[in-house]
This record gives sequence, structure tokens and C-alpha cells, in this order.
Amino acid sequence: MKTSFRLDKYLADMAVGTRTEVKNMIRKGLVTVNGEVIRRPEYKVDIEKDRLQCGGRDVVYQTHVYYMLNKPSGVITATNDKRQKTVLDLITDKERKDLFPVGRLDKDTEGLLLITNDGELAHQLLSPKKHVSKLYRALVEGCVTDEDVKLFAEGLKMDEEWTALPAELKILSAGPESEVEVIIYEGKFHQIKRMFEAVGKKVVALKRLSMGTLQLDGSLQPGEYRPLTTDELEQLTALTDHMDTKG
Repeated sequence: MKTSFRLDKYLADMAVGTRTEVKNMIRKGLVTVNGEVIRRPEYKVDIEKDRLQCGGRDVVYQTHVYYMLNKPSGVITATNDKRQKTVLDLITDKERKDLFPVGRLDKDTEGLLLITNDGELAHQLLSPKKHVSKLYRALVEGCVTDEDVKLFAEGLKMDEEWTALPAELKILSAGPESEVEVIIYEGKFHQIKRMFEAVGKKVVALKRLSMGTLQLDGSLQPGEYRPLTTDELEQLTALTDHMDTKG
């Protein structure tokens, strides 16, 4: 792993300012490395050994960061958009500019979303070959039946090119509107909505509760987020490592 960076890149990566802004800060003598004022933006910094301060405040380099977000309805899963609010707009104290959501939830879908800059972990979690489980709770227009449970378990034929992998459907309550939980092992576009449409029903509300070992923190209100705990990250990493071993 690379440990040496230009001073201006280090500060820009940590969202101290734009590359131009941090260069101006450096030249004004606002930045110190190990207590010494450095005025050269190209100065090489070792992220493992050097201590940086900007305006008297410590700036600690984080290679990877991980946030659990309870995505609210009405927000799009994207890194930026000129017209609509994105999930990254909700991460107000982010210290990295290279964050992205792992996978996507539809605009009207709520629940667990992992935000990170760890491309390798994201690849492992999203790889179709890994079959990482995803648990959703849904409110469905129509009476969900045991026959639907059977069809989901067999793997629904969605169209000529796609038959969904077997999914686990659990009926929590059935009636004119049914509450259910669904575990899927892939992540096709509008997948759960399309699966219920295939059995003649309509999803009216959808929330993701877990992804692999990562479970939505019940104390997070829609729009709130927090860093992953060490245990949560270790369990996710162990999960993907185990899948590599199995593969």
C-alpha cells in the first residue's frame, strides 16, 4: 500500500479544501508537518509516520472509511446529481472525497446502505459470484400466499433472459396488504418489485434490513448514519474472505 503522498493531495483527500485551496493554505504557512511549517505543496508526507496539522488542528489520513446509512425515501443512490439529493449529500462530516455507495437502492426504497471508499470490499459484496444475502421488509398490495413462497424458493422466471435465483419469502401478515420479508442473493434492477409483479402483486414500500453480516442499526432514523464498528467491519471482511476460500 502506498504510504507517501504530496502534501496538497493528502490535505485534499481529507477534504480540508480543494487542491487550489490547500495549496494556498500551505503557502501561507498554515500547515505543519511534525511541528515544522511546510510551504511546498509537493512536499512528500508519510501517512504512517508524519503528524500533520492545518490551522492548529490535526489532520489524520484515513485510507478507507465505512459508514452505515439508513437511506430515506426520496433520495437517490448516486455520488452526485445537479437536480436531486443524493445519499452522499447526507454524509455531512465526510473526510474523504472518494466515497461511494455500495450497490444501489431505488429512490423510494429505504434502509441499509454502506458508504465507503474501499473498492475491493465493494467488489466482493456486489460480485454476482458471491451471492451475498440481502434481507428486505416489504409492504405488498395483495394477499401473499404459501404458493408465492414456493415460487420464490424455486426461482422465478422473470423473462426470456433471466430466472431469479431462489429467494426466501416469509409472510409476516397477509391480507389486502401483506407484510413480508424477503432474502435475495443477487441485486438486479428493481428486483424485488419485479418478483412480486411476476406473481401479480405490487410492492408499495420497501426497506433493506441487512447485507451479508451487516445489519441496519435500529437506532438510526431515516437519513442518519454512523461509522461501522470494528466488529461490523471484521465480520464483513471475514465473510468475503470466506467466500473467496469457498470459491
